[in-house]
Amino acid sequence: MAVWNLIEYGAWGLAIILGLYIVIDWLRTDARYSEEDLTSSREGQIEAMTEEHSKL
Repeated sequence: MAVWNLIEYGAWGLAIILGLYIVIDWLRTDARYSEEDLTSSREGQIEAMTEEHSKL
């Protein structure tokens, strides 16, 4: 029974880590791009902006 408890705790830990990663990534993306850029339907616009910034 102890093995299953350890597996359960490990699964909860992994879920917390993944949840934190999702929230951090969401905040970074929200800070990096405007709402207009994120909701636009223009394909490749964000990638083009990223390439321009990396060339500088």
